[in-house]
Amino acid sequence: MGANCCDHNSGCDTSRKMPARYRRVLWIALVVNAAMFGVEVLAGVNAGSVSLLADSLDFLGDAANYGISLWVLGLGLAMRARASLLKAGTMALFGTGVLVTAIWNAAQGQVPDAPTMGVIGALALLANLSVAVLLYAWRDGDSNMRSVWLCTRNDAIGNLAVLAAALGVFGTGSAWPDLAVAAIMASLALSSSLQILRHARSELAAT
Repeated sequence: MGANCCDHNSGCDTSRKMPARYRRVLWIALVVNAAMFGVEVLAGVNAGSVSLLADSLDFLGDAANYGISLWVLGLGLAMRARASLLKAGTMALFGTGVLVTAIWNAAQGQVPDAPTMGVIGALALLANLSVAVLLYAWRDGDSNMRSVWLCTRNDAIGNLAVLAAALGVFGTGSAWPDLAVAAIMASLALSSSLQILRHARSELAAT
């Protein structure tokens, strides 16, 4: 694909050669993530699960992420890199917010509903794996495209962690597995934010 045949520092603008297929994939990803946000936020509140709430916010952030990616798709590398900086900041805020929520829930001592966590976690995993398969071909593009891939990859990993947390809560009757997963998801968000920030800054320096 065009995104894989041009060095990031060469000044080649791959977005202008981007096939219509990538744009369609982003629209599909946006719709899937927006729908899953609604499902998970309701389930997270009803189940009292901070990991489901964290995942719901992640779906919301990714829906916005895909929307921004569609907006900058036909723009130059510098503008796409600036959009990536915005997304990196959003991911960092998400990670911090999840950590704060996990600490709050730990203080409250609320035990989430494990069956609800399991069912919704499995549905979310299926949604994210479907999107990840569609986006796989563009995982090594510019910082904007890489940020889209990293967000989707993190979501799938986060869904597996939610399923593990559901088993942990069911087996122990404790909220700690749910809180631990929330902390892992926050760490993924902060780590990916740093990767995208470094990539985007290197692209801006080259323009």
